[in-house]
Amino acid sequence: MKVLITGANGMLAKSVREKLGKDNELICTDVAELDITDREAVVKKLEEIKPEYVVNCAAYTAVDKAEDNYDIAEKINADGPGNLAYGANKIGATLVHISTDYVFDGDLDVSKSYVETDPVGPVTVYGKTKLHGEEQVKENTDKYYIFRTAWLYGDGNNFVRTMLKLGKTKDELNVVSDQHGSPTYAEDLANIIKEAIEKKIPFGTYHTTNQEFTTWYEFTKKIFELANIDCKVNPVSTEKYIEIMQIKQAKRPKNSQLSKDKILAQGISIPNWEDGLKRYLEVELNK
Repeated sequence: MKVLITGANGMLAKSVREKLGKDNELICTDVAELDITDREAVVKKLEEIKPEYVVNCAAYTAVDKAEDNYDIAEKINADGPGNLAYGANKIGATLVHISTDYVFDGDLDVSKSYVETDPVGPVTVYGKTKLHGEEQVKENTDKYYIFRTAWLYGDGNNFVRTMLKLGKTKDELNVVSDQHGSPTYAEDLANIIKEAIEKKIPFGTYHTTNQEFTTWYEFTKKIFELANIDCKVNPVSTEKYIEIMQIKQAKRPKNSQLSKDKILAQGISIPNWEDGLKRYLEVELNK
């Protein structure tokens, strides 16, 4: 099977390449090789290589910077996926697109989890442009998987790596304790993508994070516990954290909890977030 992967040097793309590379022919492109915001270039590339699947890992993910860079975020997060969907549809390929919990407003009571059919309502530029990307995918093809994920970490700059560095140099840290979600190991998301393709699950939108939920505060405590780092972690509210750090940032969702019932019903295996973290640290701490 021939698969085109965009944003090929990104954190998730590295894991997707590893998972799919053993049994498939991969064509990996970065922005220098394929500008997904250029529809003509996208169509030409897809007609040239004729992949059966297009996995779009390209995205503008700088949540705070996006607030001042709407146009570029819209081009990459919305027009890009739309172009890929248009091109994929022309050659009969299936598009796999990665989206986010930020398409919701994040204000759902934390006793509940978002399901795929819940009303969307993004409140940040990042979330709005990612939602526009979902809409453009649906407008341009019927053969698509939209996988919404959250709190992603893997081989690249990420929250876990940052906490490991800070924990070794600080006596104590203040970490937000009122934002809830599922830390998601890129390897596990890549495996979900692989299984979905192999099982040929029904097209549509799915929530794909690791199992179970936590907070950034509890996540950090678990990181330090598993890494044997002696650093005190203080729980603080989002508002208090912003005040302490004296920063300006886009609104963060209080609830990023995504229900996986729909994808689990397709027989896809999804590990617990703690299990994913343990496996990540086994690699990261032995570098």
